[in-house]
Amino acid sequence: MRPIYIVLIIVGIIAVLLTILYFVGRKLQKKQDEQKSLLEANKQTVSLLVIDKKRMKLKDATLPAAITEQIPKMSKNLKVPLVKVKIGPQIMTMFCDEEIFELIPVKKEVKAEISGIYIVGVKGVHGTVIKKEEKKKGIFKRALEKAQEKAGAKPMK
Repeated sequence: MRPIYIVLIIVGIIAVLLTILYFVGRKLQKKQDEQKSLLEANKQTVSLLVIDKKRMKLKDATLPAAITEQIPKMSKNLKVPLVKVKIGPQIMTMFCDEEIFELIPVKKEVKAEISGIYIVGVKGVHGTVIKKEEKKKGIFKRALEKAQEKAGAKPMK
């Protein structure tokens, strides 16, 4: 068999795989959009006290039995952002959105938008604004910025 035929077969297989991935991706995107619209339709603003937050495996989390039964076996080993909160007299463990997880302050009261046991958004209490904390710069990054400052170049972000 000539090498050109082998290359054509491999290119054909790759093209078929890419088209399959394209259609599967579109289907999953539609499903995700539907779920987001359901979350937005059912969200409520609640005042809650954040006790603790951490990323942990679902099988190690203290979730209600009804929820743990619905989780597929493959997903039980995934690490997800979980927040332990006090809503009124009740202490609950809630799921959290990845983008919002870093913004949630620990041991403080916040106004949160929740949908079921899922935290969708976070606002500060009494008009305070919650901002994402900036990470400390390393020694090489600071040295690079000083060198660029001395040279008169614009600092990189």
